[in-house]
Amino acid sequence: MSDCRPAIGININQGKEETMKKKVLAKLVAMVLASTMLFGCGSGSSQSASSGSANNTPASTSVPKAADGSSKYQTTYGSKQFNNVKITVELFDRSNAPDGSTITDNKWTKYVNEQMNKVGITVEFVPVPRWDEVTKMQAMVPTGEAPDLTLTYTYAYAEDYFNQGGTWDLSEFVDGDDQALNMKAYLGTDVINIGRNLKGNLYGIVAKRATTAKSNFFIRKDLLKKVGLEVPTNPDELYNALDKIVKENPGGNKNTVGAIIWNGWNLKQVFSKIAGDPVAVQVCGGGEDVIQDYYDPGMYDYYKYMNKLYNNGILHQEYYSLSEDDFKSQIVTGNLAFCEYSVNGNVDVLRGSLLKTLQENVKDADFASIPQFANVNDGKVYTAGYGAGGLIAFCPKTASEEVVEACMTYLDWMCTDEGGFVLYHGFENEHYKMIDGVPTVIDAEYNSKDKDWIRTDIFIVGNQGYFATVDDFNKCTSKEAPGYEQYVIDNYQYALEGTVNHDTAYTSPSTADLITDLNIAKDDYQTKLVTCKESEYDAMYKEYMAELKRIGMDTIIAEREKYYGK
Repeated sequence: MSDCRPAIGININQGKEETMKKKVLAKLVAMVLASTMLFGCGSGSSQSASSGSANNTPASTSVPKAADGSSKYQTTYGSKQFNNVKITVELFDRSNAPDGSTITDNKWTKYVNEQMNKVGITVEFVPVPRWDEVTKMQAMVPTGEAPDLTLTYTYAYAEDYFNQGGTWDLSEFVDGDDQALNMKAYLGTDVINIGRNLKGNLYGIVAKRATTAKSNFFIRKDLLKKVGLEVPTNPDELYNALDKIVKENPGGNKNTVGAIIWNGWNLKQVFSKIAGDPVAVQVCGGGEDVIQDYYDPGMYDYYKYMNKLYNNGILHQEYYSLSEDDFKSQIVTGNLAFCEYSVNGNVDVLRGSLLKTLQENVKDADFASIPQFANVNDGKVYTAGYGAGGLIAFCPKTASEEVVEACMTYLDWMCTDEGGFVLYHGFENEHYKMIDGVPTVIDAEYNSKDKDWIRTDIFIVGNQGYFATVDDFNKCTSKEAPGYEQYVIDNYQYALEGTVNHDTAYTSPSTADLITDLNIAKDDYQTKLVTCKESEYDAMYKEYMAELKRIGMDTIIAEREKYYGK
């Protein structure tokens, strides 16, 4: 078997080659966004809004060369000794630090600085609540308070900041033949190019996803068995099963809840009327579900189904106001019969090993993923998938040239064995043993408290871990939940069943200006559509579509159709 580490690693500092290893926008966002036009922090690109995509063919970028022929900026880890340069780096905070540690002061932030101090760089971490990252970013960037490495999952905002002249073009720090060699080897050209616009400007460094698997349906199989039903295979069977579980309450739980649809990504694929049209999928596949709400006529049926679940007491009656912790509590206390949630959400350590905790509270409970339902229109199976890129890191113009150079060197180090592999997997013989080329967990409980709580947030060049291939990811991940290996395998298999409709990286020129108002309307009307009386549904749906049209959705659709040749 292959090792989970990339085949190439470069660390000039050691003088040898080695083996390398998006909750909701508040209305305040709209007001803060207006201030993003007031950067006042240096000149930058004055180009008009343009678009970034992995499918772009960027213009060639000229990288300044020194007299000796080397690039002006040296960003391969170890190729330059910095003179005590401090960089600030955003770190998502999930309020899950174990006793004795904080998000910014712990074993792993210290390890980062031990390694970066070797090349004269000190890293100061700036904590940002994970689900407030957009709001915080839009407050910090225009006021000049953003970290030197700022993170977001919303590419449209990162590109818009660049277009306004507020962030650095990173191409001069990365594109040279002698620059960021570890980063290029680990991320690859396609992922790096997601952060480019059509002119070749590199406005951010995009993290590589270890897998594009996105979402699962999870159900209490033990409750199904008690009411004498098999695993549902379509929306009608699911409705009937949950209705029976809620009414008969086989678990004897007075707080039984039929369903919470935490994200709805795959359930939307079941009702979609464009899921089988690859071009139409690209037009509305930008990772913003408000675009799909408007462009895909099947969303009328999706929200009508949700409305039926709600009005018949199956859907949690306050689902729209639940925090993620409240949602998880419904699972681990045994209240919840069904949900759609992030892939591997039932046994993922990062999300709290929910099934394990449930089984400690409810004997014989079995909360497992089930296969994706076929589309109600054409009978084929479609699943929603992430794009190849995860979050994007960019550098505001408040950072000096040398600081940006150091930031790129930091990201390059993360693409090495001593960087990303250690931050994610830990240390051999303490956190894992290598078995058949796979880092195999020694003590999952120890890892959970020691490193797993921070590893996916401190490792910012890869989403879901440091892996060379999807196969490596699957092998390693299945071994991180001892006793639940088959659950992990099933989760990732079901999440990528049939035709996978991936999010796209392209951002149309008008998106950044319109998306905040569109999302505010979406948040408002999605709740109204689900909770209104069934007799009011049609009128509410028409009102929603009219509001999106009024805000300017047709402009985004036209731009996306032109780009994808629809």
